[in-house]
Amino acid sequence: MKLFPIRGGIHPDYRKELASEKAIVALPLPATLYIPLQMHIGAPAEVLVNEGDLVKKGQMIARSGGAVSVPQHAPTSGRIQAITQIVAPHPSGLAQTTIVIEADGKDEWAELPEPIADPFAADTFAINERVAASGIVGMGGAAFPSAVKLSLGTLKKLDTLLLNGAECEPYLTCDDRVMREYADEIIDGARIMAHALGAPKVVIAIEQNKPQAIDIMTKAAAAFAEIAVVGVPVQYPMGSERHLVQAITGRETPARKLTADIGVVVHNVATARAVHHAVRFGRPLVSRVVTVSGGAVREPNNIEAPIGARVADLIAFCGGFEAEPASLVNGGPMMGQPLPSLDAPVVKGMSGILALTAAEINQQPASACIRCGSCVTICPCGLVPVEMAAFIRKDNFEVAARLGVMDCVSCGSCSWVCPSHIPLVQYFNYAKGMINIQERERRKNDQTRILAEAHTQRVEKAAAEKAAALAAKKAQAAAAAAAKQKDETPA
Repeated sequence: MKLFPIRGGIHPDYRKELASEKAIVALPLPATLYIPLQMHIGAPAEVLVNEGDLVKKGQMIARSGGAVSVPQHAPTSGRIQAITQIVAPHPSGLAQTTIVIEADGKDEWAELPEPIADPFAADTFAINERVAASGIVGMGGAAFPSAVKLSLGTLKKLDTLLLNGAECEPYLTCDDRVMREYADEIIDGARIMAHALGAPKVVIAIEQNKPQAIDIMTKAAAAFAEIAVVGVPVQYPMGSERHLVQAITGRETPARKLTADIGVVVHNVATARAVHHAVRFGRPLVSRVVTVSGGAVREPNNIEAPIGARVADLIAFCGGFEAEPASLVNGGPMMGQPLPSLDAPVVKGMSGILALTAAEINQQPASACIRCGSCVTICPCGLVPVEMAAFIRKDNFEVAARLGVMDCVSCGSCSWVCPSHIPLVQYFNYAKGMINIQERERRKNDQTRILAEAHTQRVEKAAAEKAAALAAKKAQAAAAAAAKQKDETPA
């Protein structure tokens, strides 16, 4: 298959060798699991259980909270110990509502939905309904509800399902191991998803630094003519949805548009495996593979962990720290977020837990920009980071927006390459947050103005109607008085 070049990009020290040859191992079941109601994009789930309730593995304990939301399920059997506020795996460090399950050690499954006997004879609605009910989200890190993306085939004309196996972030190897160890499950899930989307073609894109995964996935897909496995260049951020689509199809996704608008839907390879389990066996998403790595980790590994296990549980399973970490990261070092605490739970979008040493993060104080243009050269979105940052420093978000800051994918390439160590991506994330706040405030003000104007119009209309009624009443009274007077006047 012909590949197309993508703009910019970098080649960091990938350090995947720390865990890439470590086969996936199951985490021993912790005594307590913590299930946040919001571990996905969209509305939080709504609690279905009470403290003291007994639950079984796979039982729904919180239902979907809206159109863009997913339910949560018990990752094991046990008792609901509490419904309380627990620190979330979010850089804010704020707590959120969490269901705490005390495991009974039996790991006993609840009665699950019947498998869909022939997924390829089922309609889109049936598959989407099963995926939604199973709580599946994008497992590459974005955690967008998968059923919502699978419904795009009813709204747009699609020609390709693109499975993202690029895994371009340094250190992370969980997708690599899932492809090597569960290739048949991924292929089956991909075929089911393509059927639901109405997409005639499936492309599985894997970076060329994963030759074993490419070979195993190619063999697993050999029986299906509609599936192609493609090795893509090792170039960060190749795993970015828009850039991967461009590399595979040559099509560029317009600003503020979806890849579905140009005929392609992208899902992660681990998501395809989760769809396989949901459709073929009725199993909801209650665990995921997480890479635990970094120079501070004694024994880096790829761990299949139940949702809700604490980060501390996974670190302990890897032998703990051999050095004090300078940074704890949820995800990869480029686009991941700081972990506020080892007590934070594993969530559905957590692909990695990194404990990095000071030498690895190489944090240095920022100095003045030397106008070298390196950030412009490597920006995969064709933006001018140095100019955007200059306006953001002055809180001039309007100009930053005109320069395209909302099109930034926050890949961090500009910060990585900057010789002055300016935290450019942090500037852009700050600006995007402020622009979103301002936009919400503008919409709120517009709505308030519309409501106020409507209220004024109603008051004015009511007053006019009242005045008209009073005038009509007076006129009627005057006419009646005149008629009476006429009747009483002698001829």
